[in-house]
Amino acid sequence: MDAFRRYASDKDGAVVTAVPCKLARDWGKTPAVALAAFGVFAGAAHAQPSVTLYGTLDTNLEFDTNFKSASSGSAHRYALNGEGLSGSRWGLRGVEDLGNGLSSVFVLESGIGADDGTLQQGGRLFGRQAFVGLQSATYGKITFGRQYTSMLEALANFSPAAMSSLYEPVIAQIGPVYREDNTVKYAGTFGPVSVGAHWSFGTGGSSGTMDLSRLGGPGEGPGQFRRDTGFGARASYAAGPFSATVTYDQVNPSIVGSGGFAGTGTFKKAAAAASYAVGPAIFMTGYRWGMSTAPGQTLTRDNLYWAGVYYEMTSALSLTLDYYYQTFRSSTLPALGPAGNPRQWMLIADYRLSKRTDLYLTTAYAKNAGLCLDTASIAFNNGYQPAAGKDSMFGVALGIRHNF
Repeated sequence: MDAFRRYASDKDGAVVTAVPCKLARDWGKTPAVALAAFGVFAGAAHAQPSVTLYGTLDTNLEFDTNFKSASSGSAHRYALNGEGLSGSRWGLRGVEDLGNGLSSVFVLESGIGADDGTLQQGGRLFGRQAFVGLQSATYGKITFGRQYTSMLEALANFSPAAMSSLYEPVIAQIGPVYREDNTVKYAGTFGPVSVGAHWSFGTGGSSGTMDLSRLGGPGEGPGQFRRDTGFGARASYAAGPFSATVTYDQVNPSIVGSGGFAGTGTFKKAAAAASYAVGPAIFMTGYRWGMSTAPGQTLTRDNLYWAGVYYEMTSALSLTLDYYYQTFRSSTLPALGPAGNPRQWMLIADYRLSKRTDLYLTTAYAKNAGLCLDTASIAFNNGYQPAAGKDSMFGVALGIRHNF
């Protein structure tokens, strides 16, 4: 098969493109899905200016065990969700040919809850993406606005479940601030090598709770250049069936406790991953190193390992199996949940009714943590914290997704 870009969705379901792979989902080859990309446009710029409307609606019925209840007990949960393999969204993408291989580009993308119609990302109108920039056919692209981090872009095609919104522990993998406000980003592809880097003057996002009342803020404060900034870089290589990537990400969030502003932290992550295509299967593996510090203390120091396979059984049916394993080396936080290192197994069966509509079954089992590797004291904003005294969680969901 010819090489395609494999389309993946991040934790909130944004369709993103990363390094080329030998296989692509059939629905991912259609222009409607490709339009949901970061603004990474394959090929030369369009000959005429254009603005395109695109989107995805994804809902599912879900069942979970050992869920932390309102009374702090344990209970099963039944729910209808507005995201599953992808997050529901609509957006506008524009491109204009300026001549001599140069084009202007923009993306405005809004996250919505398909279950209740509400705006996502804290109620922002275009909380998923909002940027404008210039793209050169020779030198790459530079963009300005609210964008994805370099680490998310690097790992999108090396996460077995393609950064599925439901169950894949994306926030544990790349951190909760994977979209950043006030960001300048560069991306370029030169033969088999793809590179990128970004700088945020103020990430504008929370970096999790972790026993502190607030982490993260808007940044851009007079006389406080470092406060709430973020930056990162990536480099990827793809040739034939083999692909690999390395990436680094750092945010410097405001740390606000009961006594007010306590300074800025340093949250660092570095990762390496690889994939190899064998016939209709893509095998993936990766490692992420992480350290989060506040003034005078180490909040967490952890490692995350993962491996999995994406397999096209038929032209309509695909299966995904993945495994994540996390170790904590040190922490000044309270106990990180049940004894033992968190781990999770996940299985997805996706059946395409057409190029735009698919049905899916996704299930996951987590040990020594909640689903998505949430623990009793570190909530990764997934909402899957286990009940007190429980050391495992199981979840299953049946859903439908339509791309337009």
